[in-house]
Amino acid sequence: MPVADASVILTPVLDWLDLVGVAVFALSGALIAARERQTFVTMGFFALMTGVGGGTVRDLLIDAPVFWVRHPWYAAVCISMAAIVWNTPTRWWQGKLFDYADGVGLAAYSVLGAAKAMSYGLPPISATIMGIITGTVGGTIRDVIAGRPSILMRPELYVTAAALSATLCSFGMWLFDPHGVSDWLVWAVAAFAGLVLRSAAIRYNLGLPAFHEREMASDRETEIGAEAVAEAIAPESDGIFFEEDALPQEEDPRT
Repeated sequence: MPVADASVILTPVLDWLDLVGVAVFALSGALIAARERQTFVTMGFFALMTGVGGGTVRDLLIDAPVFWVRHPWYAAVCISMAAIVWNTPTRWWQGKLFDYADGVGLAAYSVLGAAKAMSYGLPPISATIMGIITGTVGGTIRDVIAGRPSILMRPELYVTAAALSATLCSFGMWLFDPHGVSDWLVWAVAAFAGLVLRSAAIRYNLGLPAFHEREMASDRETEIGAEAVAEAIAPESDGIFFEEDALPQEEDPRT
């Protein structure tokens, strides 16, 4: 049954985890602005958009109060992360450690989004999509505004990790709630699975295969294609072959 507020899932511990996830995403947004040598206003905007973008879209889609509008400390955390990036060298935030921290935020946020959607009465498939949106849309908006290739356009296992966590969370709650299994156990397993997949992708550079056309055609297909191309580019003729006119001979200046 739909509920009126997300407090049914946002216990004090999850409140803190939620803020940590927002902070990690906000940090990534602020870093993009820093690397582009933008102003603090732009940096704060990127931090806020990345930190709360996915959750905002989720809340609008499930007809829930937008979480950061009702609880202003989310915006405060985002601006604080922008201030931290503004006053520190960007090299502090480079390397694998930040990628792993981002993976923690991705897994936790995907689980949180799916759990909130389930609490509002959505079926598991829809709740899974809401979890993916929560974990990835903020970064997608950030990349689009910054003119960078979106994470959706890269083969690395990022969205896939969010999808794994969201799927295990939503279907786990759907299957095990009637049997008295604690939601905490479902959330922990779902977040851990997504984090393991994302960490493996970072460690071993794992990615999904990209689409490729058939690389080789049969000899007959190649021959037919070559004939078609030659026919298409050949000049129209009335069937009579004319040799090229001979170039006019230069007049001998001695005559």
